Order: sequence, then structure tokens, then C-alpha cells
Amino acid sequence: MIEIMQQPFLLRALLGSVLACIACGIIGPFVVARRIGYISGGIAHAVLGGMGIAYFMQKSPLVGALAAALISALIIGYVSIKSKQNEDVIISALWASGMALGILFISKTPGYSTDLMSYLFGNVLLIASKHIYFIALLDGIILMVVFTFYKQFVAVCFDEEFAYMRGVFSSGYYMLLLCIVALTVVTLIQIVGLILVIALLILPAAIGFLAFRSLYKIIMSAIFLGVVFSFFGLFISYEYNLPTGPSIILLTALSFILSLVLKRVGQKITS
Repeated sequence: MIEIMQQPFLLRALLGSVLACIACGIIGPFVVARRIGYISGGIAHAVLGGMGIAYFMQKSPLVGALAAALISALIIGYVSIKSKQNEDVIISALWASGMALGILFISKTPGYSTDLMSYLFGNVLLIASKHIYFIALLDGIILMVVFTFYKQFVAVCFDEEFAYMRGVFSSGYYMLLLCIVALTVVTLIQIVGLILVIALLILPAAIGFLAFRSLYKIIMSAIFLGVVFSFFGLFISYEYNLPTGPSIILLTALSFILSLVLKRVGQKITS
């Protein structure tokens, strides 16, 4: 903690991680409950196309990521509602074409540096103040939307048919949820990169589901766990000169596996 307070880049890294974990802790439980992890992965990887185009046009890659994420979410959501049997096909197509498009534009960018590669694999140690403001802005939008439509999102995730029978516009709220997932993906890109973003979005929430039944408690635990994993992942990467994103994800994955083992052992003991 002393080194973090003395080193501005470490302080920015920790602050950015905390802000990103707030977003993923709020949205992650909805993703797990609705079982749309694969959709979230499709959105995350399609983002590279927007980032590549933005970088080629000498614009901010995060702006391109935001546009690509929202467009992908709307396309996937529309196909999912209208033609469920083709959902996996369109997700795979967006996943592959987004990555391919991004790679093509990156290769055509004159003198492109490793800056864009940090968005692929994450490098929170290089996060700038403007990125923290950007993540904070997205956090505010996510909090406002989820707070406003919390009950509708719960209904859509846990019992969509019942919600529809009660007059809830489930298709519209599902599309809105996917857009919020897209925003969350963009907040996490700078922390762990778009390759590993799904793990930090899903695994802390999955651990919460193993321990609690209340969605509120799951959300709070997912936020807390995300912050803890990010802090210790940041510490490990700084102390042992390792990539930060993979360090955070590996720590998160090991904790999830340990939680599963403890859950199974507890069930056997009680039975």
C-alpha cells in the first residue's frame, strides 16, 4: 500500500481496477443468471474491429470499442429474439469477423505501436487518467440504468416467460441488458484486455452464486471479490514482473476452482 501511494501509476492502476470491478460486479451476476457468457464473449471479441478502425483513423481505440460493442450487442440481441436457433451462428460470425477486421486495420495503420496490443491483453499499469475518467463515466451510466431497471432485469434473467405474462417488455429489457454488458466489456478492456475480459466478468459472480442465494448479496460479493483479485493480481504482477491481466485472471480462476471444491466438500459433509 505504501508503494501504491508513492507511485502514481500504481495508484491509477488500482483506481481503474476498482472502478472496472464495480461494473463487472454489478453486471456479472445477470450474465451468469441469464447464461449469456458466450454472447458476452462474442461482444468482447467483436470489439477489436471497432478498435482497429478507430486506431486506423487516429481516434481513441476506446471510442471505437464502445461503438463496436453496442452495435454487436444490438445485432446479437435482435437475432437472439427473432431467431434463437441461429444465435450461436451470428455470435461466431461477429466474433471471427470482428477480430479479423481489427487485425486488418491494425496491419494497415502506419507505424502502429504496441499501444493497441495493451487493449488486447491488458496493461493496467499503463492506464492514463483520461481512461479512468472514461471508465468512471461508463460506471455511472451502468449504475443508473441497473438501479432504474433492476426489477425488470431480474425478471428477464430469472423468469422471462413469467415477466412477459405480467406485461414486462422482456425483449426490450433483454436488448438493454446486452447493451449494458457491452459497456461493461469496454470498462474491463483496459484492465485485463478483451481476450480475458469474460473471465473477470463471470468468475467473481459465479463464486457469489456458490455462496449466496440473494442477488443483492451476489452482486456485492462479486464487486468485493473483483477488487480483491485485482489488488492481489496487481501486487503479484508488480512484485514478480508478470503481465497484470493474466495474473488477475489466473488468481480469479484458481479462486473459483477452490470455491467449487469447497462447495462439493461441504455438500458431502452435510449429506
